[in-house]
Amino acid sequence: MLKSSVLNTLFKTEYSIVQAGMVWVSGAKLAAAASKAGCLGLIGAGSMKPELLKEHLIKAKALGAQSLGVNIPLLYHGAEEQIEVALKQGVKIFFTSAGSPKKFTPMLKAKGCIVVHVCSTPEQAIKCETAGCDAVVAEGFEAGGHNGIDEITTMVLIPQVVDAVKIPVIAAGGIGSGRQIAAAYALGASAVQIGTRFVATKESSAHENFKNKIINSHPGETKLMMKSLTPVRLMKNNFFKQVQELESRCASADELQALLGKGRAKLGMLDGDMDNGELEIGQVCAQIRNIPSVEQCVQDLVREYQQAITKLS
Repeated sequence: MLKSSVLNTLFKTEYSIVQAGMVWVSGAKLAAAASKAGCLGLIGAGSMKPELLKEHLIKAKALGAQSLGVNIPLLYHGAEEQIEVALKQGVKIFFTSAGSPKKFTPMLKAKGCIVVHVCSTPEQAIKCETAGCDAVVAEGFEAGGHNGIDEITTMVLIPQVVDAVKIPVIAAGGIGSGRQIAAAYALGASAVQIGTRFVATKESSAHENFKNKIINSHPGETKLMMKSLTPVRLMKNNFFKQVQELESRCASADELQALLGKGRAKLGMLDGDMDNGELEIGQVCAQIRNIPSVEQCVQDLVREYQQAITKLS
C-alpha cells in the first residue's frame, strides 16, 4: 500500500504519506525534506502572510521539493490571498480545512488543481465529495491542533468515511508509526497524513524547547480545549491551566479569546516559551522519543510498516 495507492499517482510521490501542513512548524525546510524523502510535503500557510508564503514556496523549490502543496485553513483571514499567491507560484495541490469545501474547490478545480479537504465526520466527507474534492483527510479526535467538535476517534472515523464516499480517504489523527500506518490501511484508507511525528524532526521549524517537550511527554499530556471557541488539542502547561480554569467556570467565548490574544501559538511553538505559549500537538506525542532527520523518520516509518505487515501475513 505504501507504494501502490492511487494517491501516489495523484500526488506523484513514492509513498502514500502526507506530511501535514501545521502552523509555525511546516515551513519550506520541512516540506522540502518530506518531498525529497518520498512523501507529499505541505507548507502550513495558516501562520503566514501572503508574502511570507511566497518566500517559503520559492525556498522549498530551491531546496529540491518536487511533490509540494499548501495547507490553507479557511477560518483565517487572508485565505483567498494565500491561494492566489500559491497559484502564482505554480502550486497544484491544495489542502483546505476549517471551512466549507464549496468555497474554493470549484475555482481551484477549474484551474487544474488537486483539492483535498479535511473532515471529521462522514457527513462532512460527503459534502467534500459533492463539492468536487479529489480526496478527503478524515482526521480523528486524537489529532493535534484544531479538531472536530464531535470527538470521533480515528479507529471509528476512517471506516465510516470510507463507506460514505467513493473518493480516496487519507487517514489522520494518532498516526506516528509504521504500525499505525498499517492499521489505517486495514481500515480502508488510501494514504495517511502525519503531523506530530514530523514536528519532532530536525527540519521542523518548531523550537527546540517544544521538540524536547514532545519527546519527554507522557500519556495524558494533551487535551482538547476551547470547544466553545475553536476546539484545539493542547499540551498541558501554564497556558493550558489558565484555559482550563476559565472553562471550569463556564467562561464566555469572549473571555477565552481575550486570554488567547494574539501570537500565543507562535510564542510556544516557534519562540519556545513552554509556560505561556499555546502548544498544539497530537496524542501520539507520548510515543515519540527522538528527533531524527525527516529522511530517517520516513525510513523508520516504512521499516515499521513492513514489519507490521509481515507479522500479519
